[in-house]
Amino acid sequence: MNSLIEKLYFQSKSDLKKIILVETSDPRIQKATEIITQQKIAEIISVDQNYINYHPELLEKLAKDFFEIRKNKGITLEQSKTIIQNPLYFGTMMVHSDLADGMVAGADNITQDTFKPALQIIKAKASEKIISSFFIIEVPDTKFGQQGLFIFSDCGLNINPNSEELAQITLQSAKSFKQLIGDIPKIAMLSYSTDGSSSGESVDKVKTALNLVKSLDSSLLVDGEVQVDAALVPSVAQKKLKNSQISGKANILIFPNLDAGNIAYKLVERLAHGHAFGPLTQGIKKPINDLSRGCSVEDIVTTVVITSVQAQSNSNW
Repeated sequence: MNSLIEKLYFQSKSDLKKIILVETSDPRIQKATEIITQQKIAEIISVDQNYINYHPELLEKLAKDFFEIRKNKGITLEQSKTIIQNPLYFGTMMVHSDLADGMVAGADNITQDTFKPALQIIKAKASEKIISSFFIIEVPDTKFGQQGLFIFSDCGLNINPNSEELAQITLQSAKSFKQLIGDIPKIAMLSYSTDGSSSGESVDKVKTALNLVKSLDSSLLVDGEVQVDAALVPSVAQKKLKNSQISGKANILIFPNLDAGNIAYKLVERLAHGHAFGPLTQGIKKPINDLSRGCSVEDIVTTVVITSVQAQSNSNW
């Protein structure tokens, strides 16, 4: 285990948070729950149909609360009662109601189903304009990144962000890096162009986003628009980007759209034997995080750890 990931394990134990897991019939979830409980990583609340049926008064309350949140969208109280029977919605409403600090799902549910309740119910922090997602990527035996760790954004939520949204994703990713990895973010806003070497609508979008980022936080170390080789290899950066702020030592990669981000993280997983944790939410009031349906028990445990640390940070703000 990467030493930086290991630090997150210790941090999660310092202030136990209540984390909901909903796919309780999955043997991986069951084993992860056992490990998390035994190692005192978090307090797990297992929410399934039995749990929901056992708490009819809570079901009634959460259904009414959900109705109040969504009535402007045309949902009736009866529809709310039906929707809240879904553990993903029930669990998300528990997080919204401060009955839990976060939720992890996705072992048996697609990303869209995991995030839809969060976008409808939890919503973005008051200081944020959007919710975005990121992966923590752990690459073994490499000199790149932060001891092999990267943040890749956005690889799971925003399909084709505009310049303003891309700037927000960049700023959120810098905060996530500081919060979880605890070092200086070195950001590359990626493109097929480096410093005007090519042109196009996508290049212009990244350039505009870079200027917005610099205007909002001039302290950040960020290059853009930049090709991935110049973002990761110092000798290439020296040739292609004379005034680089990160000198080919990026630990955060910002992708221009979801196609690029999704393709990139899966290539790193398969070709570089990387380990991807996420997609994880950022800019959201409380953490709701996703798992790959092919996740291992270790993936589930680590994602709960990350969710707990995010919840700790939220409680300190």
